[in-house]
Amino acid sequence: MPHSRIIDAVRRLLLAVVLTAVAVVLWTNWDQVEPHLRAISPRAWVLASATALLAPFLTLLGWRRVLADLGSPLTHGQAASVFLVGQLGKYVPGSVWSVVVQTEMAARFGVPRRRTGVAGLIALAMSLLTGALVGIPVVPAVAGAAEPVSLALAATACIMLAIALYPPVLNRAIARVLRTLRRDPLEHDLSGRAVVAMAAWFILAWLAAGASAWAFARDVATEVESPAIFALVCVSGLALASCVGMLSVILPAGVGVREAVLVILLAGLLTVPAATAVVILVRFLTVAADVVWAAAGWLWGRSR
Repeated sequence: MPHSRIIDAVRRLLLAVVLTAVAVVLWTNWDQVEPHLRAISPRAWVLASATALLAPFLTLLGWRRVLADLGSPLTHGQAASVFLVGQLGKYVPGSVWSVVVQTEMAARFGVPRRRTGVAGLIALAMSLLTGALVGIPVVPAVAGAAEPVSLALAATACIMLAIALYPPVLNRAIARVLRTLRRDPLEHDLSGRAVVAMAAWFILAWLAAGASAWAFARDVATEVESPAIFALVCVSGLALASCVGMLSVILPAGVGVREAVLVILLAGLLTVPAATAVVILVRFLTVAADVVWAAAGWLWGRSR
């Protein structure tokens, strides 16, 4: 059997194992989880849905900015029909299917495949870096007695991530990765404005996504001692859990991994059943938002 087929079989098997484990946990704890699902207010649904829908659009703006900086400006409609439809590729086992789909779709607008591929890989790296930057502050928030040490480590990690996002450093890293992959270098370095703009859009996207978790968690919490810490854990916790899920490249969209990490982070604020209800609802809205935006992008492209 070819090596690629073996890897694909392992990915599918692992995905089946993870989904089965999640299903078993939900089934055995459903009586405890279900009341929390019913406790969500209409106001929380509206806020969580709005922020969940906002997050992919903000990510689109960051991707579009870098693609334009590389030499292929697209209108918002064109960018949506490429990026948002391609995002569904992340639900296929593997790590770069979304980039592959975006590359082929952008070619219909005259964008060189290599340029779209590079923009997609930069977006993946930027998503991970900015997600970690937003997510690391949750560590000292949940560290308890070890807070001083964890605070110092978190501050150091944030400084290192900020340095990695510094345009000259980021450009050198991109050039080195392309050489390692035996690809041609960029036609020109990314401008500082493009890097800053993309990072800003992605950070806003992470904050919007985290706000959906906060909206749900606030409704199922029995007591909130510090609203600021509560919001920090929800928002930063989702970003950190998502980054861990992104690193588990053999699972589509980090399914199961993100949920497990987020439950652990929320366990200090909520009961485990309540935290489980939150991660179920957040995953539902994440998938729903991706599907809604992909449908909108596809309909726009089809109409033209």
